[in-house]
Amino acid sequence: MADKMTLLAEADHEFIETPYIEEITERALNYIKAGFPVHFRGPAGTGKSTLAKHVASKLDRPVTLLHGDEEMTSSNLIGGESGYRFKKVRDNFIASVLKEEETMTRQWTDNRLTQACKHGYTLVYDEFTRSRPEANNVLLSVLQDRILTLSNESTTGSPYLDVSPHFNAIFTSNPEEYAGTYKSQDALRDRMVTIDLDYPDYETEASIIYAKARMPMDVCQLITKVVRELRESGACEFSPTIRAGIMIAKTMTVMNLEPEDDIRLFTTYCQDILASETSRLAKRTNQVEIKELIKEIINNQTVNMRPFMAV
Repeated sequence: MADKMTLLAEADHEFIETPYIEEITERALNYIKAGFPVHFRGPAGTGKSTLAKHVASKLDRPVTLLHGDEEMTSSNLIGGESGYRFKKVRDNFIASVLKEEETMTRQWTDNRLTQACKHGYTLVYDEFTRSRPEANNVLLSVLQDRILTLSNESTTGSPYLDVSPHFNAIFTSNPEEYAGTYKSQDALRDRMVTIDLDYPDYETEASIIYAKARMPMDVCQLITKVVRELRESGACEFSPTIRAGIMIAKTMTVMNLEPEDDIRLFTTYCQDILASETSRLAKRTNQVEIKELIKEIINNQTVNMRPFMAV
């Protein structure tokens, strides 16, 4: 039974399963069934976190979700002391005899990793390389020997906890050159199977945008083509992700607007969202070039559409 530290492993009704997704999911599940943790690694916006939760839902176990953080420590994972309990006994059963006894015990609170190991939950550790490597050292024995090393003050009364056979772990991370990430220990990477993710195929990308925004599929396909062509142009400091396409489509949905209603406004939305996502330096010259390129791409994509749609 799940507790307050876990999530119910329910499938996302908006999750899209295309052959591309199904193939990756099947590979991940096979590795997990063989007893190996799975690590999804790839650029931002490639769906690592969503895919990790999807795979976890297939295991039919409660999910413990962790997010990597620079301030993370081993105590944040396994737990620690949470105070003291005092007990005082005063025995005056015989009036002439007074007996008093005081005891003090330390209180220990299990944290999420301990709970997951104890009860056999599925651990989803999102962006684990954003935590300092020393904080993740406790995972080495968990993944290799199925033993969690605790403090002597833990609730088990032992410095060790046998990991439940139902426990599984799924990790995600960005490439190490990303800002805010740390290089993970070789020993930790050696204990998991890494699946490198890239941007999905055209069918998957268009289907995801459709599921998130509920715009007509032909509009989602147009947005997908614009995003992908800009991504493949090589002109961007950072490649636009699926999130950019979702942002454009959701904005169009809120406005109750389709490209053919006002192609100039559609172009403006694309320029605002895509130019901001593909450049962190925001140099004016670069921004102008990107916006002109987006305008050109939209012109090329709409050339076979109704004449009044020309930009």
